[in-house]
Amino acid sequence: MISLDHIKYVYFLGIGGIGMSALARYFLAHQKGVAGYDRNSSDLSRSLALASCEITYEDDPKTIPNVFADKKKVLVVYTPAIPNTNKLLSYFQTEGYSLCKRSEILGAITRDMQCLAVAGTHGKTTISSLLAYILSDNKVDCTAFLGGVATNFESNLRIGSEDIAVVEADEFDRSFLRLSPNWAVISSMDADHLDIYGTAEHLEESFQMFSEQVKGGEVIAKEGLKISSKYTYALDSYTADFSATGIHVRSGSYCFDLRHPEGVCRQVITGLPGIHNVENALAAFAMAYFQKVPVSGILESIRSFSGVKRRFEYHVKTPQKVYIDDYAHHPKEIQVAIRSVRDLFPKRKLTVIFQPHLFTRTRDFMEDFARELSLADQVILLDIYPARELPISGVNSAVLLGKITCQDKVLCSKSEIPDALPETDVLMTLGAGDIDTLIEPIKIHLAS
Repeated sequence: MISLDHIKYVYFLGIGGIGMSALARYFLAHQKGVAGYDRNSSDLSRSLALASCEITYEDDPKTIPNVFADKKKVLVVYTPAIPNTNKLLSYFQTEGYSLCKRSEILGAITRDMQCLAVAGTHGKTTISSLLAYILSDNKVDCTAFLGGVATNFESNLRIGSEDIAVVEADEFDRSFLRLSPNWAVISSMDADHLDIYGTAEHLEESFQMFSEQVKGGEVIAKEGLKISSKYTYALDSYTADFSATGIHVRSGSYCFDLRHPEGVCRQVITGLPGIHNVENALAAFAMAYFQKVPVSGILESIRSFSGVKRRFEYHVKTPQKVYIDDYAHHPKEIQVAIRSVRDLFPKRKLTVIFQPHLFTRTRDFMEDFARELSLADQVILLDIYPARELPISGVNSAVLLGKITCQDKVLCSKSEIPDALPETDVLMTLGAGDIDTLIEPIKIHLAS
């Protein structure tokens, strides 16, 4: 069992990652010396540097600050995305430093808290961010570790009480099995990370193992999942414990009746766009409900929650032009994003710019990606973002483009955007790589 009591300094390998940067901020807030390495500069790493965190983008042990020489007081945290060939990682291993994965540290920090964990291959960032906002907005103090920058907090970390933790439980690399949740939401178990799990069945087994770690509370799962849970939620269901019925769009927002164990709340409005966010709001409502937050308070917080950056985020919204950016990088997420646009902006031309994420994911879901992207009127496809992977022969964006059936489609390099953009009506950028670096240039282009 990891003890953090003697730690004075923490070094992060991959400090710019969304989960790693939240931990770095946590340790900074607890007066630890923090430094780290990342391959590329980002908004997250730059903001940490402004918070007195020493960051290097050079893979060289000579860049390690001198105060990290005392191994007994130093903890090194690394992400699975760091390759074994990394020189800093090799140095820390060779020199006998204490090394832990991010998931181990998150588990250690939250072990003695009331841990409310949100798991699922889709939706977990929005659900956990909304849950943390509901609690804090209703005077239930909590600390929250989030997988995205929640707009209401302007951060991926909320520092609060050490009694309650809201945690995004990541299935990648089986990280969520390091947690000790008291309550858990499981939103989805679609096949993903097959480079880790091999098969969809092994992924489902891991979620089942996660559910069995819940102690003291219960599991709340989306209805229909092959998972043991006491409570369920779903859209358009009269058998789930929590459901949204009569869903419709009113003045650009989703409106619905919310059914829960004690009755029905009529004409609930969520401030979040997208049909998937009605489902996410249900999940957060259910978890907050069992934490004894008053129903009226939950509903008001759902209405005032302003979302998570890169989750169906509007950047331009005028009668003439709409530009939405979303983190969608799985076929199911693309399907939901496009469906939501069709609900909100019917009969308008939709252009999608998509950056595939990982060679393995593109290989494993090639046909599914092609089918869902074909739902757009126009597709602009970027090269695959490799992240931690090396190229795979025969797996590239040109092959994917050939399988997309909409007539208006083109392969484009990132450097050609936004100059290569045609006249657009509704534009979406989708992907989990570095496509977000195009947001500002596209906004400027659309405003010109």
